[in-house]
Amino acid sequence: MAETEAHKPNTFFIEVAGAGLPEVDGLYVPSTAPPVTSESGTVSSLGYWNGKFAWDRADGKSARSPALSYSNSYKSWRICRLDGHLAYDMTCDDEMPPSDRVWHVYKKGVAPAPSVMVHHFDPRLPCPTPNVVFVLGGPGAGKGTMCELAESQLGWNHLSTGDLLRAERDAGGSTAAAIQQYIAAGKLVPNEVVVTLLQKAMEEITRTTGKNNFLLDGFPRSLSNLEGWFDVFGKDTELPKMLYFECPYEVLKQRILGRAKYTGRTDDNVESLKLRFDTFKEETLPTVDFFKSKKKCVEVDTSQTRQTVYDVVVSHLAEYTDVEFVDKPLSERAEMLLGLRPFPKQEA
Repeated sequence: MAETEAHKPNTFFIEVAGAGLPEVDGLYVPSTAPPVTSESGTVSSLGYWNGKFAWDRADGKSARSPALSYSNSYKSWRICRLDGHLAYDMTCDDEMPPSDRVWHVYKKGVAPAPSVMVHHFDPRLPCPTPNVVFVLGGPGAGKGTMCELAESQLGWNHLSTGDLLRAERDAGGSTAAAIQQYIAAGKLVPNEVVVTLLQKAMEEITRTTGKNNFLLDGFPRSLSNLEGWFDVFGKDTELPKMLYFECPYEVLKQRILGRAKYTGRTDDNVESLKLRFDTFKEETLPTVDFFKSKKKCVEVDTSQTRQTVYDVVVSHLAEYTDVEFVDKPLSERAEMLLGLRPFPKQEA
């Protein structure tokens, strides 16, 4: 095994919850144990054990260090109690402790096994500031398609305020009925609801994936929305860039009616479209004008071919796009979205 200098730093944090054992549940931080020879004869370095990342309890009470580590002898990840006894394990060769499978309850464990969550940043500290690009345009302007392409091909995170609101409504929470009323009437949902949902979603994604490039689809739809944004993220926060997708109403109408047969959305009809478009003109265009006045608005003509529109989007996201995605070949799904290959036929 390579020496300490060859290892990349362990910057991940592991949260274990649901064990029912106070000596197991909690936060595990990158191990600070000094280099030592493991049971398999491997010399482990700072933050590592048996060649894989390792973690101690954040409260410093681990009787055994590391408390969450990999065993070469048993080919498994293991979670130990404070007394050093093994409580849970997972036989696999994954690079990280699995968070998508049920762990095995060992002799000193209690069923059911706990859930394991991987954090890319210390959850005890504020979440890193997201890198945000706002995306606006009339209903049917192609925002969702371009954002989906940017997510799958360029590694950006796509958050649609509409999708977040519909998910919150369908979840039946305390604001579900109010959200439904606003959506059905083609009206804007209050700032506190929208911005809170965005902030929560961005923080969860950043902490669990390490990615903090975000396209916010459908935000800010009003200057009031923008005020709500600065109320949450701070008055001194830099004004994000905006991609504004322009498209004539008649083209939008054709697109909305065309997709209505497939989406099942209750607002994909002429009446709702007219309400949404009128609201867009009244509430959102002044916001677009504000971004133009600050030279923060990129206007994109979406009546052009999808490939042309996508090329414009790529060029304006290039500054923050991770290098690994720059030359990534188009997936089949991306080619379909760009009209380069047909979608599979739906069975009758």
